[in-house]
Amino acid sequence: MASLMEIKEIFCNADAVCFDVDSTVIKEEGIDELAKFCGVGDAVAEMTRRAMGGSVTFKAALTARLGLIRPSWEQVQKLISDHPPHLTPGIRELVSRLHQRGVQVFLISGGFQSIVEHVASQLNIPTANVFANRLKFYFNGEYAGFDETQLTAESGGKGKVIAHLKEQFNFKNVVMIGDGATDMEACPPADCFIGFGGNVIRKQVKEKAKWYITHFDELLKELEER
Repeated sequence: MASLMEIKEIFCNADAVCFDVDSTVIKEEGIDELAKFCGVGDAVAEMTRRAMGGSVTFKAALTARLGLIRPSWEQVQKLISDHPPHLTPGIRELVSRLHQRGVQVFLISGGFQSIVEHVASQLNIPTANVFANRLKFYFNGEYAGFDETQLTAESGGKGKVIAHLKEQFNFKNVVMIGDGATDMEACPPADCFIGFGGNVIRKQVKEKAKWYITHFDELLKELEER
């Protein structure tokens, strides 16, 4: 297991940095916001709590929650335009600095492609660098399920995405940054994991992550000092 010093070294020499999105890059949890917007917030929040206990697979939990929300194409678009996700302070500057250093930045999320792409556009991250779940709609815009073939629809999906990126681009140093257990589990294949507690602190992650930060300025500062 890498020491704190080794993790900082990997981060400063990263050729790719992967961020979780909900409660990391943005302040909100996308699926909870969508549920509230569609009028089933409490029921879905309860389901999320149960899912966090780990007794159901990620795909089963996602299927159940989306089955309750059943968002239409129009509702998803309206959520993005009326209640756009709020970027976490410092993320814009950090991504910009990573780009200046020639580092590839990816967003890997169990959330939804349309919402994550909106976030990516604000951070100048190309759509090709977004890995998230795709909602499906009928021709009339009604909910028709989600694309179950996406790697992010699976338990352990974030690690599978990183393995795919390493194979495709031959990256040597890949960093995963996120607030949750699914982010921590993506290392390996990620070369190091940085826990983020700026929006929500998950006890397990705080206790186990060798490098745990609560503000993105801490990462910027590390880059400045090199």
